Amino acid sequence: MVTHEPPLLAAGLRFTLAGLLLGVIAWWRHGPPRFSRREARHVLTVMAGSVLVSNGFNVVAMQHVASNLSAVLNATPALMIAWLGTLGHRASPLSGTARLGLVTGFGGVLLVLWPDDLAALGAGLRWQLLILVGCLGWSLATVYFRNATLLNAPLTFLSLQMLAGGAALLAWAAFRGDGLAMNWTPGGTAAFLWLTVMSSCLAYSAYQFLALHAAPVVVGSYAYVNPGIAALLGWLALDETLTPAKLAGMAVILLGVALVTGYAGRLVDLARRRSRGAYPLPPR
Repeated sequence: MVTHEPPLLAAGLRFTLAGLLLGVIAWWRHGPPRFSRREARHVLTVMAGSVLVSNGFNVVAMQHVASNLSAVLNATPALMIAWLGTLGHRASPLSGTARLGLVTGFGGVLLVLWPDDLAALGAGLRWQLLILVGCLGWSLATVYFRNATLLNAPLTFLSLQMLAGGAALLAWAAFRGDGLAMNWTPGGTAAFLWLTVMSSCLAYSAYQFLALHAAPVVVGSYAYVNPGIAALLGWLALDETLTPAKLAGMAVILLGVALVTGYAGRLVDLARRRSRGAYPLPPR
């Protein structure tokens, strides 16, 4: 989308459209939104971190940063959210296994997406830092939302958050002089519609649910899985190289997620129980 359309304009329209779609569903399910000064503060705070700073900084910087390096940088919220999640009234401490899983997962991401040209790492440092600031905004917004007492239902809150974020991005696009005319190329339009429906509507809703009901270390684990999936899809659809190092990195990512979520421990416990005959294997 950022290579075919004005990035901030397209992002602003994307979130505005998604906010309208989710708002219709939320109104049907939960009734009209309720407003108060505190609720407005919650909406604007979460919007600033998760839409304006996170998405806005990313779409601007991705015009200057290679996609693989951008994906590596966008894995850092897994670490940020896990650490920030130890703060606040819903603090969730990190176990030693979870810490090991965070480090393991990040190592796997580096294996998957480490560029062949190491000199590329030093190019455009300010744009790379801009992506990291966007990641920090996303992480802070996640922890703030997790600890906030909301007046509206989560889906209603999400629609308000996206409408406010879309308006802020459109204002930024106008201030920056990006123009207010979309090109609507086939590739840009397809990316715009995909991001509107699959990312803004579905993925944001799923992420919001996790932010409220799962431990922060689990919430942030998405950031490890996405780069591996992106590398695999690039190999399948775009004929990009999938080296043994990338395959090994995907395996390391899955191991890291298993450690973070505690699934690895459950597998070990199950194996021990079966070895003692507590859970015998089914007959062939």
